[in-house]
Amino acid sequence: MRYIIIGAGAVGGAIGGRLAEAGHEVALVARGAHYEALRTHGLRLMTSEGTRTHRLPTVDGPAALGELRPDDVLVLAVKTQDSEAALEAWGPAPVAGGGTAAERLPLVCAQNGVESPRIALRRFRRVYGVCVWLPATLVEPGAVSAAGAPLTGILHLGRHPHGTDETARSIAADLEKAHFEAPVVPDVARWQYAKLLGNLANAIEAVSGVLTSEEGLALFARVRAEGEAVLTAADIAYTGEEEQKRVRDNKIRFEPFDGSERGGGSSWQSLDRGTGTIEADYLNGEIVLLGRLHGVPTPLNELLQRLANTFARERRAAGSLPVAELVRLADEAVAFVQEERAPRP
Repeated sequence: MRYIIIGAGAVGGAIGGRLAEAGHEVALVARGAHYEALRTHGLRLMTSEGTRTHRLPTVDGPAALGELRPDDVLVLAVKTQDSEAALEAWGPAPVAGGGTAAERLPLVCAQNGVESPRIALRRFRRVYGVCVWLPATLVEPGAVSAAGAPLTGILHLGRHPHGTDETARSIAADLEKAHFEAPVVPDVARWQYAKLLGNLANAIEAVSGVLTSEEGLALFARVRAEGEAVLTAADIAYTGEEEQKRVRDNKIRFEPFDGSERGGGSSWQSLDRGTGTIEADYLNGEIVLLGRLHGVPTPLNELLQRLANTFARERRAAGSLPVAELVRLADEAVAFVQEERAPRP
């Protein structure tokens, strides 16, 4: 199978680079300065084993790649806010022998949140969800750091909305040879919702920096509790923390190459690069949506969604809001909702 990585940033670049190292045919899809760097200098992938440069076919869309092959696998690794545009571009792409990518090829959604597989299923017949545990950073155009060791990442994989098949098992086997653990599960959404709860911290990191203070961690506990209450009200199953710990324990350690501390996650990186967009609508915003559908107040996630979008839109510096100020705003948001819901005389 040839793997076409649509969105060869941090996660996509790490997956694509590792697959290429394992001998698989890989094509990268990127845009802007990252696209130019990949085409000119190749993908520079930094792992605990060292830095390697992979000169892989790199395109900015399906037309540049030509007719797709029946054995191609499309790996969607863009941020969820960019999924619709990517799917619109790649869905109609012709496949050798007849038909389109949407009709004939598997689409693997290696993304945060739970919305992209659902968006994809409107266009693609065969959609696979992935729960992505993969510490990776787009260091600069053309350069990706994947600091996990001894495994680069753990990628639970399954059909969306549920089930498994031979394609999932074949993809998982390729990933297993490329420094990943890739369990094939019939209930991948259960893993993705568990990851969603953890990703509710992304907006806190983005606006107030990496979560290291007791204040910040206590705020995240409140935000996560709000998310858990919403999933319970919506009767949505998610993997418990003990089960996750058993699966991940000692398999992925963060091993920075220069002795530095861990940087921010994907949302922090979006602000740091000044992209103008952020994935909060599909992380905290997912909890807000479910809360509104099921009558559960979500003032903390609403606040974080709004702040993250404001920071992205106004291109404010990542981590520039003091944690104490964020906590103050959170307390105000909760108090306002409590007052609104209080019985009136």
